Amino acid sequence: MPQSHSSSAQRARRELAYRLRELAEDAGLDGKDLAALCGWHPSKVSRISTAKTQPSAEDIRAWCRACGVEDQAADLVASLRAVEGTWLTWRRLERAGLRRSQEERLPLYLRTTRFRAYSSWALPGLLQTCQYTEDVLRNIQQQRVPLDDVPNAVAARMERRHVLREGQRRFAFLIEEPVLRNTLSTGEAQKEQLEHLLAVSGLPNLSLGVIPVAQQRRQLPTENFWIYDSAQVNVELVSGYLTLTQPSEVRAYADTFATLAGMAVYGERARGLIMSAMERLR
Repeated sequence: MPQSHSSSAQRARRELAYRLRELAEDAGLDGKDLAALCGWHPSKVSRISTAKTQPSAEDIRAWCRACGVEDQAADLVASLRAVEGTWLTWRRLERAGLRRSQEERLPLYLRTTRFRAYSSWALPGLLQTCQYTEDVLRNIQQQRVPLDDVPNAVAARMERRHVLREGQRRFAFLIEEPVLRNTLSTGEAQKEQLEHLLAVSGLPNLSLGVIPVAQQRRQLPTENFWIYDSAQVNVELVSGYLTLTQPSEVRAYADTFATLAGMAVYGERARGLIMSAMERLR
């Protein structure tokens, strides 16, 4: 698994390595003994126990057998799955196509009551029209996903949009002004998208802020991220998808969102920027 720069991912890996070291110590095994019982080179034990190498599920089971604690293997494998879930490369997340990756986020959307989203290059999925979504996902599919299930992925994303109008949910969206002019769709589809953006911006439970280009910045543009209540942050990076649940990291993104929100314009000023982008299309 590629090393994530997230401290929560690193912390989770270190915690798993520490638990494995404890098992060996409690069993009275040093690195060479453990390696011999598992049929490994001693360097492999060293790399796993110092979190330099992430073990596989089978490595964990072999480690537990060698230590005489096979009953703990299931719990440790579950910890491994949690570590793997913290950081997912796009290749792994989308290996079964784009539809599944869209559907897997629906339970998170359904249990969230307060959404905060920042986008620096494309409109957030919940604000997208069908054609805009198709154009964006087609671009992604052509770049990195061998399986072409774009129509089904579009349908799954459109299905998620019902959360905007159901329940007692609140939404705060921040977008950089260039997002309004990024030609991710054809001219007509882009115009339809901007008209839709004007329409949804009037929803009573939704706040839309646009960060103008022409201003002194207190915060540089950053990666796209979503904050779900105060429990989880998802970050879209070039190489993969990051999930953060450590309270300190969630607070860091919430603070960044608050700074960006203070730089945005709302209401009629935001609508003016959207309409200006529509004029440029003509």
